[in-house]
Amino acid sequence: MDAYALHLAMAALVGASFVAVSAYYMHRKTLTQLLEFAKTVERERERSDKEEENYSDGDSAQHLKKRRSSHNKKKGNGYYRRASASLPDVTAISGGPIDGEERRNGLLHVDGIPPGLPRLHMLPEGKSAGHTKRAGNLIRPTSPKSPVASASAFESIEGSDEEDIITEDIKLDTTYMLPNGTAENLSDQIHNNGEQIAIPAASMIRSHSVSGDLHGVQPDPIAADILRKEPEHETFTRLRISPTEVPSPDEAEAYIVLQECLEMRKRYVFKEATAPWEREVISDPSTPKPNPEPFFYASEEKSDHYFKMQEGVVHVYPCKDSKEELFPVADATTFFTDLHHILRVIAAGNMRTLCHHRLNLLEQKFNLHLMLNADREFLAQKSAPHRDFYNVRKVDTHVHHSACMNQKHLLRFIKSKLRKEPDEVVIFRDGTYLTLKEVFESLDLTGYDLNVDLLDVHADKSTFHRFDKFNLKYNPCGQSRLREIFLKQDNLIQGRFLGELTKQVFSDLGASKYQMAEYRISIYGRKQSEWDQLASWIVNNDLYSENVVWLIQLPRLYNIYKEMGIVTSFQNILDNIFIPLFEVTVDPDSHPQLHVFLKQVVGLDLVDDESKPERRPTKHMPTPAQWTNVYNPAFSYYVYYCYANLYTLNKAGDIDHLAATFLTSQNIAHGINLRKSPVLQYLYYLAQIGLAMSPLSNNSLFLDYHRNPFPMFFLRGLNVSLSTDDPLQIHLTKEPLVEEYSIAASVRSHSFSWDKFACKFYSVWKLSSCDLCEIARNSVYQSGFSHALKSHWIGKQYYKRGPDGNDIHKTNVPHIRVEFRDTIWRDEMQQVYLGKAVIPYDVDK
Repeated sequence: MDAYALHLAMAALVGASFVAVSAYYMHRKTLTQLLEFAKTVERERERSDKEEENYSDGDSAQHLKKRRSSHNKKKGNGYYRRASASLPDVTAISGGPIDGEERRNGLLHVDGIPPGLPRLHMLPEGKSAGHTKRAGNLIRPTSPKSPVASASAFESIEGSDEEDIITEDIKLDTTYMLPNGTAENLSDQIHNNGEQIAIPAASMIRSHSVSGDLHGVQPDPIAADILRKEPEHETFTRLRISPTEVPSPDEAEAYIVLQECLEMRKRYVFKEATAPWEREVISDPSTPKPNPEPFFYASEEKSDHYFKMQEGVVHVYPCKDSKEELFPVADATTFFTDLHHILRVIAAGNMRTLCHHRLNLLEQKFNLHLMLNADREFLAQKSAPHRDFYNVRKVDTHVHHSACMNQKHLLRFIKSKLRKEPDEVVIFRDGTYLTLKEVFESLDLTGYDLNVDLLDVHADKSTFHRFDKFNLKYNPCGQSRLREIFLKQDNLIQGRFLGELTKQVFSDLGASKYQMAEYRISIYGRKQSEWDQLASWIVNNDLYSENVVWLIQLPRLYNIYKEMGIVTSFQNILDNIFIPLFEVTVDPDSHPQLHVFLKQVVGLDLVDDESKPERRPTKHMPTPAQWTNVYNPAFSYYVYYCYANLYTLNKAGDIDHLAATFLTSQNIAHGINLRKSPVLQYLYYLAQIGLAMSPLSNNSLFLDYHRNPFPMFFLRGLNVSLSTDDPLQIHLTKEPLVEEYSIAASVRSHSFSWDKFACKFYSVWKLSSCDLCEIARNSVYQSGFSHALKSHWIGKQYYKRGPDGNDIHKTNVPHIRVEFRDTIWRDEMQQVYLGKAVIPYDVDK
């Protein structure tokens, strides 16, 4: 070893020895000080006890109090108590000055107790002397929903480490703290017959402390109620957070603009003349009997109505010779003018500020509601017999039919067909008819080779912000011919494989019983016969389930069809989509299979890559017949002509997209871009427009899961539901909708904030059982299922707002939650309408 290394080793040894010796003397000095401090405290306690004995015989209580006060003052600067960093600074109340050294050492003078604090309840010495508490159980962390340090709604004192500490002589403190700061004891609120006088929950705050034990284990009275399985309690802490001042002139002007937007929507949105619950009164919402012949067709008489397409909109007349239009709808110029007004409103700075403030206030109100009533909501759910999250009805409000199965299901089906029907002629390619076996031989594949990874239909990181690659995932093994064989209904085998696969999915839904779906199936607008082909496929394959309804999705593919020469103008698309619908409405015999299929269709959906930027439409747009260029019309252009034709028929992702759907639609899918527009988000809240959101799908395409605005929308009270979108590409389990709910309930996303090199975590999701049941209830409201089914699933008066429309025994949503949502929404409506809103109670959701 060289001299330099030896010197370093000696220096290290000497340094370590010096540090060890210093640490020993410092520890010894500290221990000596602590012992002296303990002796001082013991001497002071003995002296105080002796004085109490001396004065107990002759002195009055007041004289004793004075002597004790003067005795404390004599302690001066020699009496200290060690301060804790987790406790409040009492120097402000004690009034004593603290110098710099004492502040650094954490020493605080204790000169007296502030006169406003209530007296502590201490255990008698004889009661506490016989019990020793373990140090490890003195302090427990608390959660926001469980303010007591020991127990929550999910944790009781029974079975804990502290069972032997609590004796039968220790009773719960029956003191309630009133809002004005005074205390009141429940023992004073007793009738002569022994019954307790009811105290409104809104006027008191429950104290959970045990007498004489401030920091030990304390039973939570709410948890005790749950353990005793008491019936549902409807008392809860009501929020009274109403504005105490009239709005400023600027705010009043902004509210008037919001009123105009809401009234504008009312002029467009279709509303039935007679509500379903008025047409069909259901007194006993028992399980509706399944339709034994869902595709039975009985010939119906032809109507005398006459219709014709004019400038992209179908006009209906009582007869061919009549000039009086029956169901006029706003023209395109009026619609685009109103749309531009909405766009100007959502861009105004004062509107954005006001709506941002109102939305934050809604979020904080809900957080306060959870702090006050989360345990009561859990108790109400627990007292509802039979019902829980798993057996409340849930509707998958946005799922594409061609991807409704999971990847393992598709793999098993392909292997089964390859094994059982290898000689089935399935496709015509390159002038040759190929059997299923020959198709796989041309791909150099066998049934044994196939696995989920080779199938490659699951979305991964390569699809993020790549909608084109996401669409390619519909091709099993990357082969379009396999997609045509197994996932298309318009092919050489008339979609038989897809029909069989769909019936298996229906069977899985029927087995789950409590899960329903709205499957979206495409009409492209290339030719008018598409409707008859689709209806024929549905009827011939007997595709019917009590758990399923259909939506027709219209892909925005005009530009592709124009380049291919399939259409000459946008008018061709509209003719191919809507002319057959009006024909079958006037004369069902003209399309009998379409007539029975349309009884299961509940809506129309426009689909496309909403992330694409597009030109904003002007007030005077070309008519559909004049739209002959190769460019795809804007989303709002599609929206208007679909809305106008559907409005007449029903009578017989970009902010622009959201503004157009605000005017025309009942529900939308996704809506994640609402997070960018507080004004439009607030309008969606006021109008309670349904949002069918798919966080897992967005996570694969446009937005990371932890940044998804779904939890924020839910907190603020928007009408949100969870949906799967594309189980084939997204989900891994047999029940994709439950998978979506379970991930939303359990995921814990975090954002990071560096403050003095300390990393702070903020939980974003973590939905409770009550939250999940409320979301499931929203999904039933948003769905297009019949009035009879909704009455059976969520209550016969489901169409009423507030608690009157909620049946906890069917929805498992406590009345506490429903009443809170309804009350806050009504308060907001009154705020917007400056106290003049007229809101009928029994209106549709």
